[in-house]
Amino acid sequence: MGENRKKFKLTTAILAVICVVFVAEAAAPVAAIGNSQYFWWIFMMIAFLLPYGLIAAELGTTYDGEGGIYDWISKAYGRRMGSRTAWYYWVNFPLWMASLAVLFPEIIGKLAGVQISAWLSILIELAFIWIVVVISFYPISDSTWILNTSACIKLILAIAVGGLGIYTALTKGVANEYTLSSLLPSFDLRSLSFISVIIFNFLGFEVICTYAPDMQNPKKQIPQAIIAGGIVIALIYIFSAFGIGVAIPTDEISTSSGLIDSFQLLLGSSGGILLIIVSVLFLLTLFGNMISWSFGVNSVAAYAADNGDLPKYFGKRSGKNNMPTGAAVMNGLLASAIVIIGALLPESDLFWSFFALNLVMLLVSYVVMFPAFLKLRKIDGDTERPFRVPGGSGMLRVITYVPMILLIISIIFTAVPFSLDYETLTEVLPITVGTIVSLIIGEIIIHALKIPKNSGR
Repeated sequence: MGENRKKFKLTTAILAVICVVFVAEAAAPVAAIGNSQYFWWIFMMIAFLLPYGLIAAELGTTYDGEGGIYDWISKAYGRRMGSRTAWYYWVNFPLWMASLAVLFPEIIGKLAGVQISAWLSILIELAFIWIVVVISFYPISDSTWILNTSACIKLILAIAVGGLGIYTALTKGVANEYTLSSLLPSFDLRSLSFISVIIFNFLGFEVICTYAPDMQNPKKQIPQAIIAGGIVIALIYIFSAFGIGVAIPTDEISTSSGLIDSFQLLLGSSGGILLIIVSVLFLLTLFGNMISWSFGVNSVAAYAADNGDLPKYFGKRSGKNNMPTGAAVMNGLLASAIVIIGALLPESDLFWSFFALNLVMLLVSYVVMFPAFLKLRKIDGDTERPFRVPGGSGMLRVITYVPMILLIISIIFTAVPFSLDYETLTEVLPITVGTIVSLIIGEIIIHALKIPKNSGR
């Protein structure tokens, strides 16, 4: 059936990279770091984005199947580690979908100038979740217009907030004073916990590899799209982060509505209809995020289920187009449960709680990918590699272990409460507990499915 699908071109592949990897709503949590965010952006581009993009391009063009990161880790370290990865990789998605669903009523309420009731909020959140689920029942090539439109809207929003930031800085000044000391890296716990968001903002290149069946020439398009998309993404992140930093004092930035708040302040009283348009466009990008990621996440989950490494229902597919509907429905059910439970919790920053737990689980799923790259070079070196990461053994070790260490450090600073004060515990402890519960469920799945120990697949 896959042969009858429409094939998309390099331009669409690059826009798909931008749609998947550039996450507009994550700009505000990073801006909350302060002026030192610029140091961290540049540092992470060199130390994480570059090696990660190179490794994803090699693995994605060498093993170009639907399994993606699960397949790579299974080949290197066996089915149990592959099962864990597939579970972590999948479970982050409904958590992320729940965090974005929470944004919808909040932003609609801001625009309307009213407080939306809890029940109406839940209905809006559930509508967002299940629209995404239904769209993910159809092949990615049928939704290229969604990916292209979302990518273009993200670029417009990023350029607009950055451009308005430059104009405001030149005409009215900036909300945060730019000094040499403020641009140096900050090592306070709040800033370090948000650095994980920068890494999260760079993840997703391997999702493009799961689009291989829908590409005209995936072995060429995948590395080209990753390199070109990566450069564009790095530039627009810094540009948009500058705009937010110009508009809002660091200690007043909302992790959930910071981008919209920035537009509101930068546009001022003359905003009016423009602010409404910006807000609607921003909400549309949330659909683009979910739809673009859902295809990759669902494909990996279904592929793992087909191999007996996730529960069988994840492998259920449509009889018409072979799309993984079982994983999609599970996304909807878990995300729906999360937003309903969230509405019953005490007043808190639900967006950050759900979003932080989602990014921790996503980061955990990537940790083993880096050493798997080295091991596959060793145990499967004879397989043709259309794209190879350049460098000798020493350089390859640096490219492997530096980003892996950064992942582990980011996970620790996001999920571990380093203080026992009430504010820290209420903000971080739910993330800690959620992470532990998710890890335990992964082990229960391995035990229930009786996945054998082996050295590789």
